Amino acid sequence: MTNGTKNSSNQANTANPNPSHVAIILDGNRRFAKRLMLKPWMGHEWGRKKVEKLLDWCVELGIKELTLYAFSVDNFNRPKEEFDYIMKLFKEACEQLRTDKRLQEKGNKMGIRMRFLGRLEMFPEVVRKLMRELMEKTAKNRGLIVNFCMAYGGRQEIADAARKIMGDVESGKLAASDVNEETFKKYLYMPDDPDLIIRTGGEKRLSGFLLYQSSYSELFFLEKMWPEFEKEDLVQVIEEFRQRHRRFGK
Repeated sequence: MTNGTKNSSNQANTANPNPSHVAIILDGNRRFAKRLMLKPWMGHEWGRKKVEKLLDWCVELGIKELTLYAFSVDNFNRPKEEFDYIMKLFKEACEQLRTDKRLQEKGNKMGIRMRFLGRLEMFPEVVRKLMRELMEKTAKNRGLIVNFCMAYGGRQEIADAARKIMGDVESGKLAASDVNEETFKKYLYMPDDPDLIIRTGGEKRLSGFLLYQSSYSELFFLEKMWPEFEKEDLVQVIEEFRQRHRRFGK
């Protein structure tokens, strides 16, 4: 990501509006913990606390949808001690969210809507149950949509969508001639395209994140580890996004 730049009046006239949908790859938790001479997986606790702050920042900045790459299919290969620690954090986070006032829809105050996307059947039942409860509890909320990509992989998402389409074609629910790009998107875990994708931690790749949906997303790579990410970083990304020219192939 570049530092803030001054633009000509012509550029200002063609600036993008603020992004509606922001996606973030939450990278760098373990390296952050190593820097503090702690066990690597303890960095996930700092990462969790940063996500809690991020929700407030997104509401303040008028972002409508937030998608977070929280746990990939490949992450299930982590050492058992780390995996168990992360599952404990997921369970605690979900239990805390059940009583979080930000998820309550009251009058003109729109509650946050939670969605968990991916091969959720890979998680322990206690975690799956809490995820289902949160999705059901917030399904009718009209505020910020927060998508947690869990047991997620972009290739797996595309493969799962293809299997569902094949099943519906074979059962007669869908005509093969009706399968096109827009139809395919409806079978994905998440059909929405993010305006921009941020990756923290210094790596410059998507690592399978939103492979289908990211065709025209603007990409931002930050050196900061996820626990170091601050509201000012998000504001700076949004400002740079507004100055980019999105041509969508035209």
